[in-house]
Amino acid sequence: MAQEIERKFLVQGDFKPLVVKETRITQGYLSSVPERTVRIRIKGDKGFITIKGIGNESGASRYEWEKEISIDEAKELLAICEPGVIDKTRFIVKADGDLVFEVDEFYGENEGLTVAEIELPTEDTAFTKPSWLGKQVTGDVKYFNSMLMKNPYKNW
Repeated sequence: MAQEIERKFLVQGDFKPLVVKETRITQGYLSSVPERTVRIRIKGDKGFITIKGIGNESGASRYEWEKEISIDEAKELLAICEPGVIDKTRFIVKADGDLVFEVDEFYGENEGLTVAEIELPTEDTAFTKPSWLGKQVTGDVKYFNSMLMKNPYKNW
């Protein structure tokens, strides 16, 4: 079973001088119930379908399955997604060793929100926390993309 282990943080400083790559992302959800989310994503020039299970007690680990699909398939599926499309740019910032931070800067109804995630090999993997990282929000469901489409940042 594929497992995603990550920590999520608010961003409180300037990370952009450290960016090594950036990609525009549009995504929607065919299903956004907590037990399983089914996400459709256009990331740059590629399409993806992703299924995620419910998180563990800490919120840092959960089942994840992803498959690349054509852009045309992704556009067709986005058209039938639940209301509330997520629009963001993902910035990649190198961390310790092979680790990277994925920093998402949101637009539209989530304008003003910037969140960083780091995927880890184990829940207890240590990493250096850069000065631009703020409060940890791992497991806080209001920061899940599937919740941001239902209750956008502008409404908080």
